[in-house]
Amino acid sequence: MAFDKIMPYLITSTILFIIAIIIIYWIHNQYHLDIIVTPAPPPAAGAPLISICVPARNEENNIRNCVESALVQDYPNIEVIVLDDRSTDATLTQLREIAVRDSRLLPISGSDLPEGWAGKPHALFQASAAARGEWLCFVDADTSLRPEAISSVYAKAIETEADLFTTMNEQIMGSFWEKVVMPLVMTALSVGFSPRKVNDPNTRDAIANGQFIFIKRNVYDAIGGHERIKDQIVEDKAISEQVKWNGYHLVVADGLKVIRTRMYTSFPTMWEGWTKNIYLGLRDHPSMLLLGAFGAILALIAALFLPVWPVLGLLMYIKTGDILALGIILQALAVFGLLLTMRARVARAMNISAWYAWTTPLGAGVFAAMMLTSAWKVISGKGVTWKGRLYKPK
Repeated sequence: MAFDKIMPYLITSTILFIIAIIIIYWIHNQYHLDIIVTPAPPPAAGAPLISICVPARNEENNIRNCVESALVQDYPNIEVIVLDDRSTDATLTQLREIAVRDSRLLPISGSDLPEGWAGKPHALFQASAAARGEWLCFVDADTSLRPEAISSVYAKAIETEADLFTTMNEQIMGSFWEKVVMPLVMTALSVGFSPRKVNDPNTRDAIANGQFIFIKRNVYDAIGGHERIKDQIVEDKAISEQVKWNGYHLVVADGLKVIRTRMYTSFPTMWEGWTKNIYLGLRDHPSMLLLGAFGAILALIAALFLPVWPVLGLLMYIKTGDILALGIILQALAVFGLLLTMRARVARAMNISAWYAWTTPLGAGVFAAMMLTSAWKVISGKGVTWKGRLYKPK
């Protein structure tokens, strides 16, 4: 291959090199959570009642850890209300066992899902109806609180004058596939929303993390509570929009030091869960299909092309001996090196080994497959099943 034939490949490689560096750097610098929840002591006196409300549907593997972590809070004035959403496992049995030992726990058997309601909004609607607190704290069953969590969140909510205070939590990952895929999903989520815009009262950007939402009772009632968003599957984002768009103060913060979540424990549950989450986002916001397709393409490029890029340069050099081919190899290795460095930084931040950065192509391939599967389910109208309930495009 002559010099003039290598040059077009080098030019193409250089263009890709510049684009890749920009994209990698931009993607990994979108996580700006300026408000951080740090451990704080409980209030000295006059602590208002806080109602911790937990929706639970077939959560026998999680519910004990969640509830017991809520009951050991150092905050002096709490009640814990768990709405058992028609579970068919041992969830309610476990709740009743704990309630015998601690009267602050109120287990409630949920009613059948009425027409027009989504499952989680209906569960939280029932739990909030039984709550007596000045603040409502909605906590998912797969989430656990450190003993100082409620005191710390309450202090920061008062400090920031928040009407709804929500946190991004520490994600616990145990299995290989969790560690491969979850960090990439978390990075994608950080690109999908800007905490600084959410915390800016002059924008309409609104989001909340349903794993932990802390809201004033009077504000919750004023916006119509979960009844106002009864048909919304992505109920956390919907309620955050109602809060902010009605002139109340929405705050999203870093809660890594006080709140932990174990979303999934195996590849099948993770696939089902994230395919459902992505599907719902694409279904409720059709314009996001284009962005989802772009994200899937980027993920496929990371999965397939990045590892092949330096190999192509090496094959050119072996075939031609042209030094220009070495430039292609160096550019490819520089991009891959930057990606590994950034992914190692994410891995360490999520408390997993930096060596998992090397699984980025594999994780990106799985993520792209989830994106494409979710998009297909929207376009085809097939919908998704989650905890025994079918959700389809409206």
